[in-house]
Amino acid sequence: MRLSRVEYKEIVRWTEHLRPTRQSMKMLQERFPNHSQSTLLSIFSLEYQKRTKRTISRHHKPDFIESYYQRYLSEAKEHPTAPILLDLALEVDLSPALMARLILDRYLQDLEGGMPSKTTLSSMLKEPSLIPDQILANNIYQCTINDCCYGPMVDCIKHAIGQEHEVLLRDKLKEKNLSFLDENQLRAMGYDKTPDIILEVPIAVEGHIVHWIESKASFGDDHSHRTYLNEQFWSYWNRFGPGLVIYWYGFIGELDSQRDRGILLKDCFPTDIVTLCHITKQD
Repeated sequence: MRLSRVEYKEIVRWTEHLRPTRQSMKMLQERFPNHSQSTLLSIFSLEYQKRTKRTISRHHKPDFIESYYQRYLSEAKEHPTAPILLDLALEVDLSPALMARLILDRYLQDLEGGMPSKTTLSSMLKEPSLIPDQILANNIYQCTINDCCYGPMVDCIKHAIGQEHEVLLRDKLKEKNLSFLDENQLRAMGYDKTPDIILEVPIAVEGHIVHWIESKASFGDDHSHRTYLNEQFWSYWNRFGPGLVIYWYGFIGELDSQRDRGILLKDCFPTDIVTLCHITKQD
């Protein structure tokens, strides 16, 4: 979905005070029924991550962590079945999954008499049943499954969605009988930084030559697109020539301003592909 900057800013304004929960996503969908759930979730996730980067240092201060931990211990004694950490995270506007990590880390310090290893911490966050304290394990689990922006479950879902859209892209190319090399083939050939697809024979899309295609299972906002341009797209352009970026969950329309320089943006697989074969026949 291609959004105007005005439409995008309206959605962003509405997300400013939302918490990263499934209930918030339901409210967002009700407010913007004409936009897909995937587009709204992607926009909200990007905005919430920006908000978290601005405030996370405060929550990592030792006195804040100790305050959160002691409050958890106190309330867990009185209400052992209540979603204490989830409620606390939403109260202080911290991602539930990040709150879970802070509290689990603090718990393990007491349990092990020192800083826990990242491996132990990550394993217990992914599989809360490994946590010796059952009440804490339940709280960690509640935080993980209710967070739509952070945590091991979200990471797995994002990875799976990214893979799914790369497979979709390859299938679309095969349907069009277009010959290509994918990222795995390119790395096997010795390339380090590569787009998802290199076309062995270039195509034309909306009058623009395309040598490579990059798949992004996310919404393209100003910050993410600028980052991708600097860290990926321009290096692809320098090495392989002009290309196409597909933001499957949409982008701000005004960002599609580099077409003449060789980077085209779309929100779906193009339908008006012109191949070398078509050009030859026309000639």
